[in-house]
Amino acid sequence: MNMTANVIKGYRDMDVPYTLLNNVEKAEGIAILLPGLGYTVQAPLLHYSTGIYLNKGFDVLHINYQYTTRDYEGLSVEEIDDALKVDVKKVLEHIFKEKSYSHVYIVAKSFGTIALSDDLAKDYLQDAKLVWLTPLLKEEDVFQALLKSEQQGICIIGDEDRQYQEDRFNELKTNPRLQLHLIKGANHSLEHDFHVLDSLITHKEIMSVIEAF
Repeated sequence: MNMTANVIKGYRDMDVPYTLLNNVEKAEGIAILLPGLGYTVQAPLLHYSTGIYLNKGFDVLHINYQYTTRDYEGLSVEEIDDALKVDVKKVLEHIFKEKSYSHVYIVAKSFGTIALSDDLAKDYLQDAKLVWLTPLLKEEDVFQALLKSEQQGICIIGDEDRQYQEDRFNELKTNPRLQLHLIKGANHSLEHDFHVLDSLITHKEIMSVIEAF
């Protein structure tokens, strides 16, 4: 497998690290992974998703923003959200300047779903398919992006997730392009607190959904 690690200048000229993985000469497409604030690409859901796409012959792009570091101390919540949107756009502009892809998937976890509420998915990557893992349903911009998205997508969230809202989740059923998956008893990591085997079974089910999508 080939791995290219690099940084670009993003929000306020701060470094944004990213990693591009591939194991075939001519990729079927690219999967872009947008982690959460504390949920990195090494955590189970994104680590397993990486394996699925590499096995399918895709390139995989990890955008490894690090908003919990000292460089971002003093920034407001709104400024961190703005940084995410700017940084993701800049990395993608750089990657797609070098190479074009016929198939694009974006897998966003938690905080990463804020990037999908920007013009990123609507304008820059109109044909991308979107995987919303534990989206921030309490954030109005994220909820509206899910509700009005014209792109094919899947949304996976647990009913014990602090971001889950039953009324908003039910309203999302009006979007015919969105497949909804509610995991009973699952928390914000899509795990079952202290029940390891149940968590592993749930992760297997989620990966089967993503692979089929």
